[in-house]
Amino acid sequence: MNIFCVGLSHHTAEVEVRERYASKPGAENYLRENCGCREALVLATCNRVEVYGAAEAPLEARQIARCLLSVDEVKASDEPAFYRYEGPDCVQHLFRVASGLDSMVIGETEILGQTKKAYARARESGTAGPYLHRLFQRSFRVAKQVRSRTEITRGAVSVGSVAVDLAVRIFGDLRGRKVLLLGAGEMSERTAQILVSRGVTDLRVSNRSLERAQSLASDVGGRAVPFADWQAECREIDIIISSTASNEPLLTAAMLRPLISGRVDRPLFIIDIAVPRDIAPEVNEIEGVYLYDIDSLQSIAEQSIALRRQQIGAAEAIISEHVSAFAEWFQPGAQASLRATGRDLPALTESPLRASES
Repeated sequence: MNIFCVGLSHHTAEVEVRERYASKPGAENYLRENCGCREALVLATCNRVEVYGAAEAPLEARQIARCLLSVDEVKASDEPAFYRYEGPDCVQHLFRVASGLDSMVIGETEILGQTKKAYARARESGTAGPYLHRLFQRSFRVAKQVRSRTEITRGAVSVGSVAVDLAVRIFGDLRGRKVLLLGAGEMSERTAQILVSRGVTDLRVSNRSLERAQSLASDVGGRAVPFADWQAECREIDIIISSTASNEPLLTAAMLRPLISGRVDRPLFIIDIAVPRDIAPEVNEIEGVYLYDIDSLQSIAEQSIALRRQQIGAAEAIISEHVSAFAEWFQPGAQASLRATGRDLPALTESPLRASES
């Protein structure tokens, strides 16, 4: 059995490439039915789209990319952006990802929750079997030890906090600024908390589910806006931070121009941290509108990770120990012994993820 990872990330591809391959409903079943994967799990975040799989024979990266798109061909210009890891290299890569060492913001903790949710979905759909179960359960243990035994997360910042830092650079003091959060997921929740800590008192939240928007707004002393009405807020707000799961742009230049035609010397600052992007890139061409996407935040993040970089060595040592332990379990001799006894798949000693942990 071959365990592998094929993907692209902020290290290898810009956001316009990553968003083309963002996870689509049923992608894991498609990978199993059309690409020869015995097990498949898709980890899609704002910074990466990765397929983790187990297969009887090695699969080409191009084949996996085609399955993500559900098409016959992949753009030739996209192919160099894809990386591939097999066996121990795949194990090490996942452990680094789950521990926050491969993130745009080194040491950020959001990726662990995203990894757990991707695993839970794959287990529920039946596309993650014993091999990926064992691999991902081990990755959660590794991430926990990296957090507890190193200072990699000390002073760590999330993508949301980097976005707020950028807003501070533009406006200075955020007190008195009117902010709209588009989306009410985990990333928006953390961003809202950071905004409040920076003095924002006029915070508006809009989400397809009004109930979720109301819940988040209530938690941070804000106001919920029906999703059908959020564009009208552009007439008076100063900052939009967007993070939804939309597959199509929610705001285009044609939509925005008439909404802000009456604004004079009042810039509109938009941070789009969604992948695929919520805001069409041409919005940035409108005078007085400043649009930043997830890739724009990377240079800011790099300025605030000196302390966490000092802890990378300690974290890598922990990961190395776990890679060796996993390799011992996965060695061909052990698998052959299991098959000889009629147990084609490995016995599971680590319990599935509890709902409370996802």
